[in-house]
Parts: sequence; structure tokens; C-alpha cells
Amino acid sequence: MTVAAMYPGTFDPITLGHEDLVRRASVLFDRVVVAIAAHPASKKTLFTTEERVAMAASALADIDNVEVTGYEGLTVDFARDNGLRVIIRGLRAVSDFEYEFQLANMNRHLTDEVETAFLTPTEKYTFISSSLVREVAELGGDVSKFVSPKVEQALLKRYGR
Repeated sequence: MTVAAMYPGTFDPITLGHEDLVRRASVLFDRVVVAIAAHPASKKTLFTTEERVAMAASALADIDNVEVTGYEGLTVDFARDNGLRVIIRGLRAVSDFEYEFQLANMNRHLTDEVETAFLTPTEKYTFISSSLVREVAELGGDVSKFVSPKVEQALLKRYGR
């Protein structure tokens, strides 16, 4: 049986923590789709969907069973419509659990065709979030330890450096 999974998110921008989860998921699943939300309901993104897809595709290009795409609408609908049986969610800290648990339960109520799997990042990435990376970059800090070189360049360009 082939099991395909998706890792949804805004990835604004994709970080080394995200990359870590994708690389580990690529060993667990036959196919992993990094699905970048085009119009997140509660977030205003720094980068366009196309820019976020391009950055993620570049960062993950060396992994054969991973693809990157943008999507709109409900995550479970995208998963079901694309034969993706598992939604991968990352848990960095206990504080993430309550929201992620609630989201997984809502998704389960929306469809029983898709399951949620939680992965924790490698310890050295547990503190990294896209929002913190954006803030450090905006204030002129070095983000090279948190994102791939192309993402770093995109952040520097966006903030006029």
C-alpha cells in the first residue's frame, strides 16, 4: 500500500525546522506534498503564494518523493481530492499541542478519509518559527542559521538589504 501525505502551512518563509520535518516525513511516506496555503484566513503573508512555493521547492529540490504546490480551501478537501491520506503537523512545544489537537479533531469531523500525524522537530530547530525569522530579518539580524541560503536572500531583498 502506498501512503501519501501532505504537510500544509503558510511557510512564510520555509525554515530549516520545516525542512527537517519534510525530510523526516519523506522517509516515512511514499509521497509528501508540501501544500502552501494561498489565502490563510488569519494571516497576512510577507511573500506571495508563488514566492513561497518557489522558495520551498528550491529548499526541498533534492528530495525525490517531495513536491511543493499552493492550494486554496479546506486542507482536508485538498488532501482527499489529491489522494493524500495523512496530514502532517509539527509540534515544537507543548503550547502547540492544544491548537493542533483541536485542528486534528475538526479535520476528523470533516472527513474520515484523512488522518493527522504529529512530528516533532529535531531539538536544534524547536525554537524556530517563520514569524520569529521574519522579525529577526526585519530588524537586520542574521537568519542564516534558520533558513536556506535562497530564503535568506529573499528575506534580505524584501527588507531592502
